[in-house]
Amino acid sequence: MPGVPKVRTLLKVLVLHALVVLTLPARAAAAERYALIVTGAHGEASYGDQYAIWRQSAVTALIEKMAFDPQKVVTLFEGGDLAHEASAANLRRTLSSLKDRIGADDLLFVLLIGHGSFDGTDAKFNLVGPDLSSSDWGALLKPVAGRVVVVDTTAASFPFLEHLSGPRRIVVTATDSVAQRFDTIFPEYFIRAWTDPGADIDKNGRVSLWEAFTAASLGVRRYYTQRGQLPTERALLDDDGDGAGREAGTDGKDGSVSSRLYLDSDVMGAAPTDEVLIGLLQKRAALQIEIDELKQRRPLMTPEEYQQEFEKMMLDLSRVSRDIRRRQGGSD
Repeated sequence: MPGVPKVRTLLKVLVLHALVVLTLPARAAAAERYALIVTGAHGEASYGDQYAIWRQSAVTALIEKMAFDPQKVVTLFEGGDLAHEASAANLRRTLSSLKDRIGADDLLFVLLIGHGSFDGTDAKFNLVGPDLSSSDWGALLKPVAGRVVVVDTTAASFPFLEHLSGPRRIVVTATDSVAQRFDTIFPEYFIRAWTDPGADIDKNGRVSLWEAFTAASLGVRRYYTQRGQLPTERALLDDDGDGAGREAGTDGKDGSVSSRLYLDSDVMGAAPTDEVLIGLLQKRAALQIEIDELKQRRPLMTPEEYQQEFEKMMLDLSRVSRDIRRRQGGSD
């Protein structure tokens, strides 16, 4: 029949169209983002008030700034109802449920706020009731198929780096030693960085995880410098799975993956403008903090010592600024 070929062609087009349409929901669901924010046992009311402020600020930033689905943001905290109490049992139940929902292309962001401790063997995140150690957390997160980001903002959190690091994992700890056991201020600056335009080092309109980590680290250093105190916390980030970590403003292998990871809708977004430029911008920020610290120490130094260190830092800053201009296409 003369019209049969045309009918067959039309049917093939309709079938192909239907197949494309059927695959769309799967693609849309392939990059889901989940968040688990835990504020542990606070002990004193003042801590509880502060933790609540940080928790709410984090939730607000995730939902309003990062466009997380509110149904995919889970909070556990002391004083919550039976299902939201920050207990080991609820954490196990929550992570088991998330494990069943999270696919290989999805993201799980975990933020721990509260008290941390070290018992001589392992670090623990303090909960209502029995605590969970970094080894426990490692075992609970191991079955999660998706990309996992864990930020432990507590004291003595360093062992979390070793026990949670791995492929497709980014781990941030507020301290680089179990000896750093004082309560931290890192969460204040880390959460603030998500909505701070100044944290956007490469000026691409978005704040990557590395940029938030860098901004928070420098904020912590400035906090202690302005008070004339030695820092009691030094944050580390590991994104290459070796469990070693890297401090902001220092050389190291970590930073390449986290500088490309964002918490907004396009998780693994476009590469930063220029990785070398990112490193230079971070170096300049770190040098500016070091110069501030030197000025704070000036009364404790001889004029010669101060002038020698100041001149060296200013030369370093000049070289870095020159290299930045070159990378940006400017002239000397």
